[in-house]
Amino acid sequence: MRAPYACDPARSRGRLHPEPESSFRTAFQRDRDRIIHSSAFRRLKHKTQVFIEHEGDYYRTRLTHTLEVAQVARTIARVLELDQDLTEAVALAHDLGHPPFGHTGEEALQRLMAPYGGFDHNAQAIRIVTHLERHYAAFDGLNLTWETLEGIAKHNGPVTGEIPWALAEYNAVHDLELHTHASAEAQVAAISDDIAYNSHDLHDGLRAELFSTDELAELPILCDCFAEVDRLWPGLNYYRRRHEALRRFFGILVEDVIGEARRALAELAPVSVEDIRHAGRPIVGFSPALAADISVIREFLFHRMYRAPGVVEMRAHVTRVVEELFALYLAHPEHLPKQWRKDVAAAGGDELRLARIVCDYIAGMTDRFALQEHARLVSGGVSPPAGVFSPR
Repeated sequence: MRAPYACDPARSRGRLHPEPESSFRTAFQRDRDRIIHSSAFRRLKHKTQVFIEHEGDYYRTRLTHTLEVAQVARTIARVLELDQDLTEAVALAHDLGHPPFGHTGEEALQRLMAPYGGFDHNAQAIRIVTHLERHYAAFDGLNLTWETLEGIAKHNGPVTGEIPWALAEYNAVHDLELHTHASAEAQVAAISDDIAYNSHDLHDGLRAELFSTDELAELPILCDCFAEVDRLWPGLNYYRRRHEALRRFFGILVEDVIGEARRALAELAPVSVEDIRHAGRPIVGFSPALAADISVIREFLFHRMYRAPGVVEMRAHVTRVVEELFALYLAHPEHLPKQWRKDVAAAGGDELRLARIVCDYIAGMTDRFALQEHARLVSGGVSPPAGVFSPR
């Protein structure tokens, strides 16, 4: 069953390059499948979520984070009677534009690209799915539907102010109506991202021994979760106790979003997806009370995990890796792989165009490949610091 305010694949605004419809998949299912089979999606396996990819097998990578987001998003979409396939497609694509080393790598590219139009990982995701994936004979990119592209571009809300160049470039030929809110499906994907990382960062921080279970049990929401577990299972094993508490925490976040969305939908009474887009505010999100509690937890994580003492060393190292690779490729584009040299030749010595090519290449690197290429081309095989990690 699909709600009247849900996106209907049969009424999609279509693709930039028209294609025959599939005989056994909806348009949004086809989008989801193309994203999963893309090269950029596979590379998420070796990209940082919180911990540098090689730091441990149990920590989340950008890929496992993405899969958790997609699972949460489908659950919420099902309850709200939205199109689950579109929701999943946006969730699976939402982090495709992240460079190596998480937000540390993004901050480095933002500084390096400041003279050339800047860098934004959401805009880069659009660039990947509309231009950089080059596998199909008839077009560059994945030729996704308008609704999926809209969701990738606007899942965090309307794009206002100066539009990142990578997004502006595509929007000029395929208007995504950046000034409006995205569909409810995209909003679900966005809040599912928050639910997933707010939950799993606590798991990973505990495993890394950056803080203790007792410290978590003093935080908002979590204090009640631990109290409930202790009431039901007094004396429970340490590892089971924390897992049970964090499982409850996860459930509280999901239930809060569903309840808040139902309240907002009842108040708005939308009868079409356009009512969602033009509501003037998000329809899917945390309640104000829970959002305030989450902000306390995020502040705790920022100081105890994202800026833990060991992080500072790795942040400096991987920032230098990105900066030195960027400078090297900009000065010596002959070091780029053969398949990129056609773009370099087309740039014809234009520094702006060359910088954007270099940015595209570095942004697509995995953690391990960036470290390997830096060691091979710049530092003569010097390895990164051991036993430390990089923040989200």
